[in-house]
Amino acid sequence: MRVFIAIDIDEKIRKALGDLQQKLQSKVDIKKGDVKWVNPENIHLTLKFLGEIEDEKVVEVCNIVEKVAGGHKSFELDIQTVGCFGGRSARVLWVGAGEGKDNLLQLQKDLEQQLALAGWPEEKRKFSGHLTLCRVRNPRAGVKLAAVGEDYRDFKLGIISADSVSVYQSQLTPKGPVYTVLGNYKMCEA
Repeated sequence: MRVFIAIDIDEKIRKALGDLQQKLQSKVDIKKGDVKWVNPENIHLTLKFLGEIEDEKVVEVCNIVEKVAGGHKSFELDIQTVGCFGGRSARVLWVGAGEGKDNLLQLQKDLEQQLALAGWPEEKRKFSGHLTLCRVRNPRAGVKLAAVGEDYRDFKLGIISADSVSVYQSQLTPKGPVYTVLGNYKMCEA
């Protein structure tokens, strides 16, 4: 089964993300097939993507996530600043983590370490807490989106209350991914 670990976002933030996506789409002249916008209902803050794992390993993953989440205090995380991966021609457009980011980085680092001790390979890339707005399929569209994203450098979307960590199953379908919560683990009260 395909598995990832994430922090969920509330409906207010989902709505704000959808509104932002519409604003960005209205400012850029791109073809529909050039960009795959993420459905706001499927947006979450991924801490670790495990990929395909054996079904019997899910319990172990859930136990690790429960232990790590329980060892961290809940925190608030500002969601702000539109950015992109890919440089001048964006491959991914996102909204990033602001104030509260240190708590997020520590949570992700502890999760990464505990999973590594259990045999999952550590991520080679540096973690960057973000919410994905879209994935770009055409480099020309990526250039346009990266340029428009610059107008939103000082943008503030809202605040996430990070009080739990979820383990998800991701099933890929022709209509898009279907996410199923396998476990949700509370963090300590702040």
